[in-house]
Amino acid sequence: MRAVIQRVKHATVRVERDGNFDVVGSIGSGLAVLVGITHDDGEAQIAKLAKKIAHLKIMRSVSGSDDPKDRVSLSEAGGAVLLVSQFTLYADVRKGTKPSWSHAAPGSVAQPIFQQLLAAVRSYGLTVETGQFGAMMDVELLNDGPFTIVADI
Repeated sequence: MRAVIQRVKHATVRVERDGNFDVVGSIGSGLAVLVGITHDDGEAQIAKLAKKIAHLKIMRSVSGSDDPKDRVSLSEAGGAVLLVSQFTLYADVRKGTKPSWSHAAPGSVAQPIFQQLLAAVRSYGLTVETGQFGAMMDVELLNDGPFTIVADI
């Protein structure tokens, strides 16, 4: 499982429906997490990533300090999560100019794992919004810092 974790001031995901872009998920301060799922991901990866999302000490302290020694977890900061499935995180671009998607799990495998991850993150008491699995989505965010971490779990 691969995740791009971004500390954000706000984030929104929209999906086009009948020529209109409808908001399907939106958060204020918190983490936007883009998640790629590969063929051998399962319960261990789900549990580990959910715990990382909830407990990484990357949020500004309640006082607003961004000093690394003052940072708190998302759980402590009371922030939310925008969790978005993104198979393109497993693109292989080592050869040529056309990405290979062979490392990304197909939707029939990835969707149930993504749903389990969603439930696992929510089990930490966090507010979690999401996109629409398999849809073409517009993800808009204001990165806070910028602060971005790539996590291979």
